[in-house]
Amino acid sequence: MSRDLIHRYYDAFNAGDTDAMLACLTRDVAHHVNEGGIRVGQEAFRAFCDHMARTYREELSDIVVMVSEDGTRAAAEFTVSGEYLADDEGLPPARGQRYRLPAGAFFDIEGGKIARVTTYYNLADWIAQVSA
Repeated sequence: MSRDLIHRYYDAFNAGDTDAMLACLTRDVAHHVNEGGIRVGQEAFRAFCDHMARTYREELSDIVVMVSEDGTRAAAEFTVSGEYLADDEGLPPARGQRYRLPAGAFFDIEGGKIARVTTYYNLADWIAQVSA
């Protein structure tokens, strides 16, 4: 069940369906952003997704999901292929640059929903790709 939950979450991500992503999350989800702060709650998560949709176009592939024996924790590894659409504060200017990089995420699962999402990728690699 946990494996299916994570795959539903990423299927929704690839479809650009924020509502379907939110349906996978607890109301008080903790979203730990790569090299950033922690956003708590579905509204903060929606605001993050809205920002990302304006600034980036991304698709995840090669998704591999691993789940703990008790189903309360999971991890995923995947490849991010994207396009930088609009300037993001503190980052290089956007000119439609394309990028591709490995990434991963960790999850806490409670009551059949995702209670924590922690995402990691190499920001220096991303900056090098969009600055080239």
